[in-house]
Amino acid sequence: MFDSKVHVLDHPLLQHKLSILRDERTGVKEFREIVSEIATLECYEATRDLPTEEVEIKTPVATGTFRVLAGKKLAIVPILRAGLGMVEGILTLIPSAKVGHIGLYRDPETLDPVEYYCKMPQDIAERDILIVDPMLATGGSASAAIDCMKGYGCRSIKMMNIIAAPEGAARISKDHPDVAVYVAAMDDHLNEHGYIVPGLGDAGDRIFGTK
Repeated sequence: MFDSKVHVLDHPLLQHKLSILRDERTGVKEFREIVSEIATLECYEATRDLPTEEVEIKTPVATGTFRVLAGKKLAIVPILRAGLGMVEGILTLIPSAKVGHIGLYRDPETLDPVEYYCKMPQDIAERDILIVDPMLATGGSASAAIDCMKGYGCRSIKMMNIIAAPEGAARISKDHPDVAVYVAAMDDHLNEHGYIVPGLGDAGDRIFGTK
């Protein structure tokens, strides 16, 4: 099974917004907006351990010592195409983050990931990485994306998903025990087609209106 590095975030706001995403009646515009909002809320939790340092700042009233972010910079790496829906919500909190892209799709027969695109910032190895994809189903694409980032020399990697299946979480825990995973919900299981049950359907189709 999955380990303590898999964090299920049960904040009431997250759960409320996730329930709207699950509803088959939710339209493209609202679905896309809520995916971005959930990404913002999840990012708040996923970055809780970012290092800070003290600096001196003069306010209109007095001079004091206050904390600001320190250490390495961040990079957001969405798994195409559905992961794109989460990027803007994270950039709302971390506007200076750079964005890389990994294109992976699941072979419909084997369910194994196939890479078709990979483009990263030049200094990617020097950054903390946040890989994003709304759904963590079999875990194959997520594991392949993490392998890709490790191939670039990245050492600090986190995974952020909206919904996970136990099978996918277990796969990441097995393949990459050093990677923390943040999800808004851990659903029941995968069906015979590799979809999360009860899930929310195909996240990419619902974000981009292509179903």
